[in-house]
Amino acid sequence: MATATGTVVWTDRFLDYVWTPQHPMKPARLKFTMALAESLGLLDGVERLESAQAGMPDLLRIHTSDYIEAVQHAEAPVGSPLDPPYGLGSIDNPVFPRMHQAASAIVGGTLAAAREIAEGRTKRAVSIGGGMHHAMADSAAGFCIYNDPAVAISWLLDHGFDRIAYIDVDVHHGDGVQRAFYADPRVLTISIHQHPATLWPNTGWPEETGHGPAVGTAINLALLPGTRDAQWLRGFHAVVPSAIEAFGPQIIVSQCGVDTHREDPLAELELTVDGQRAAFRAMRELADRHAEGRWLAVGGGGYGVFRVVPRAWTHLLATALDRTIEPDTVVPQGWIDQVRAAAPAVDPPRTMGDGGDIAYQPWDGPGGTGTTGDARTDRAQRAVDTAVLATRRATFGLLGLDPEDPRD
Repeated sequence: MATATGTVVWTDRFLDYVWTPQHPMKPARLKFTMALAESLGLLDGVERLESAQAGMPDLLRIHTSDYIEAVQHAEAPVGSPLDPPYGLGSIDNPVFPRMHQAASAIVGGTLAAAREIAEGRTKRAVSIGGGMHHAMADSAAGFCIYNDPAVAISWLLDHGFDRIAYIDVDVHHGDGVQRAFYADPRVLTISIHQHPATLWPNTGWPEETGHGPAVGTAINLALLPGTRDAQWLRGFHAVVPSAIEAFGPQIIVSQCGVDTHREDPLAELELTVDGQRAAFRAMRELADRHAEGRWLAVGGGGYGVFRVVPRAWTHLLATALDRTIEPDTVVPQGWIDQVRAAAPAVDPPRTMGDGGDIAYQPWDGPGGTGTTGDARTDRAQRAVDTAVLATRRATFGLLGLDPEDPRD
């Protein structure tokens, strides 16, 4: 049986993950991503894999039975008593009808992607509905009910994989996945996020490196507000490729949240769609180089519902399918008309990029002399270099690498 280059997992059940009208996470971002990909012809000839809802045995891989029962109980009408320790009914995680079914469908999508790769039917699989990386074993957190990346990683560990690398580029720290595998040396978790002193969940410090036999397998790069494409990419390439090479994964799982964008209302990094596209392509390249091409990509955060998420995740779909959409590609007028009809106050984007500058200077070690001549850029670069060095000093020695040698 021939192996597909890439697989897209999609079901309309992803659109049932609906909080409240005022909540920033809106399923329209998924709907308009698929519509944009279709209008560009990206999905022509691509068979979409429709997934099933995850069952109790798979949810129990990560979540406690008491918590799952609480989520099921939360399907009762809004206003029914809820147990506060489970994080249900909060501002971030309000109760909505059929919450368990909607959240289970997201987990089912990510599991379907994992199965396609594990069973050799594809090398790459993407489910933009997934990426709920904050959910804990016994509580909801940060818009996340069930932790689909963690469930999928647990499943992969039981189905032929014993070295899995997880890369999280969401603006928020990938705390739920890190916690799930903090003491498991088979899983390397890498999170590049806004500095925890400046953003929820206030975790993801460089000193968080793993526990017991897994010390050195949790890597956190914390970047200051205002970090732009070139500095973000400098940091990514100073940390991630060397760690991936040293660990030697059989598969890479990526959480591809796009709330790092400069227009995102919930955070303060300043990436463009161009920079996010470069990050997706870099992770695909790492999978090709170190994991025989096996790459499972999921969505995550991103609250620029019309202007940002659809373009960024269309690039993610293209990256997984090994198809190219250039950033200067004109957005189809039909899609623009759909946005105007749905959100008249929104000014739709006209091209698939923002004109971002993704040309970065590679990290050149402590006290590196690389400068751009622009005072603001150089200050930002020094801030990133400080973060890079803190991360490398915390973890690289544990991976057998030299923290201060830019060749590692």
